[in-house]
Amino acid sequence: MTVPGEPVRGFVDAHCHIDLYKCPQQVIDRAENEHIYTIAVTNAPSVFAHTASLVTQCKYVRPAIGLHPELVHSHRHEIEALRDHLSQTRYVGEIGLDYSTTDEKIKSAQRQVLGTIADWVNEYGDKVLTVHSRRATRDVISILDGINARVILHWFSGTKKELNSAISSGFFFSVNGAMLHSEAGRALVLQMPRERVLTETDGPFVQDGAGPATPTTVKITVRSLAELWEQSPDEAQATTLDNFRTLLAT
Repeated sequence: MTVPGEPVRGFVDAHCHIDLYKCPQQVIDRAENEHIYTIAVTNAPSVFAHTASLVTQCKYVRPAIGLHPELVHSHRHEIEALRDHLSQTRYVGEIGLDYSTTDEKIKSAQRQVLGTIADWVNEYGDKVLTVHSRRATRDVISILDGINARVILHWFSGTKKELNSAISSGFFFSVNGAMLHSEAGRALVLQMPRERVLTETDGPFVQDGAGPATPTTVKITVRSLAELWEQSPDEAQATTLDNFRTLLAT
């Protein structure tokens, strides 16, 4: 935990697609140099090995094994590979549900895959999940409630009722600059318990004004969060860093 009066060292990027940058090694090196704890999510099991190889010597950047819900229809055949990699990392993501599709068969397949991953994760008991829940929060909570793992809802955009359900389930929330530039996003963040809030970038999909967001962009997000919480940037940084440490220790 951070000690009052001492400089805060470290930031948190709880959701970043390191492998999708044009020069991922540069992004990794800067995150390491600036002490940014980064969960390097992957969208399919077949790309996990590459991401893991990039961060083998890293202290701050950690690889996650994932199967993005929007890729379930095309990459479901890789599900067993995800299970094989679970012993190689503590982090699982990006996984979840995405109901922007109207195809009920695709939704059903997503639920089946998420349920299967949840069953496997339960066997370990020490995993950290970063979870996509677009228009599907109710079903995500239904599947993951009570799981023997730590759950982070990435870029949460559900209703107040769904937020309260997620809070009751003990979930954490990772917020990014795009959320904090949105009136609806800020309203949701204000309702989240501060001890459950982490920062993220979702880079390179989110832009930071100078181009694709990178882990260092969380410094801007921390400042925006501090303004929303009406506290200093150092206090907001300390809170999100302590939250991450608590998440890992729980």
